[in-house]
Amino acid sequence: MTETVPRPTLEAVAARAGVSRATVSRVVNGGDGVREPLAERVRQAVDELGYVPNQAARSLVTKRHDAIAVIVAEPEARVFADPFFARQLRGISKELTAHDNQLVLLLTEGRHDHARVGRYLAGGHVDGALVFSLHLADPLPELIQRAGVPTVFGGRPGWTGGRGEDVVYVDSDNRGGARDAVRHLLGLGRERVAHITGALDQTSAADRLAGYRDVMADADPLLVAEGDFTAVGGERAMRELLGRRPDLDAVFAANDLTAAGALRALREHGRRVPDDVAVVGFDDMLPVAEQTDPPLTTVRQDIEEMGRLMARLLLRGLDRGPAAQEGVGGSPSSVILPTTLVRRASA
Repeated sequence: MTETVPRPTLEAVAARAGVSRATVSRVVNGGDGVREPLAERVRQAVDELGYVPNQAARSLVTKRHDAIAVIVAEPEARVFADPFFARQLRGISKELTAHDNQLVLLLTEGRHDHARVGRYLAGGHVDGALVFSLHLADPLPELIQRAGVPTVFGGRPGWTGGRGEDVVYVDSDNRGGARDAVRHLLGLGRERVAHITGALDQTSAADRLAGYRDVMADADPLLVAEGDFTAVGGERAMRELLGRRPDLDAVFAANDLTAAGALRALREHGRRVPDDVAVVGFDDMLPVAEQTDPPLTTVRQDIEEMGRLMARLLLRGLDRGPAAQEGVGGSPSSVILPTTLVRRASA
């Protein structure tokens, strides 16, 4: 039977470093008031002994759990099938790891999941929350507010009622990117530019539709079909458009998966891309955009950077304490990242 080796204690570190237990505690927990030579001796003793702080005890001192809830308001099947979510989670994970914080992933699919997440947040298990892919009727914002958890949102929040001013979020210039996509298609000489939207209960889809309408103010309403940010939805919407307006000569799709579905439907109907119909997507997700046939012209948004910025803004607010959360002393503010049109063979 293997004998269990006792874990090094705070007292053992103090004895090795020749300092008091209180000094070791301050250094290990990031406190102030310890001269650098002493702090260095403590850090060296920690390394030599392989001391790992007890998280529960550390939380009592720092009032922090070093854990962040990442809440994706989508069912599990959608999250693991759409590369958008993987890229955003990668950015969040990198930033949290760099600051020694644990990512706690929470997915919501229905009413029971919302209640579960609300209870978890109210239970004080995490220091803050990062939330994205919200839908307009989603109860999560209310649950988060009730739990009193500092939060940064991915995407412009769509709710109203006086709460918008103090909400911190990271988003891309969805409306401007959509305008660029449509202007590019018009610049190619296309005249009947259709749009397949995303799920219109999400602000990103609503903003991209608004950008399309900014440029195509007089367009036939039959040139707009509603999708849901999936390839299946894009394929279905493209068939609808071809049935309504078989003379269309361009399509701006709300995201790359939607565009991939649209390309399939165009092939089925014998339409050549870009000769007969030019297609532009949105996201520039390389596993999708470079592998479509033909490769997809699309609007690039830096999805991974959005995740990094969400985490960075939340951690910055936590480090500044309650004053930062109340908007005092230069608290974090929302960020809207620019987009870029990436030209490939589809348009």
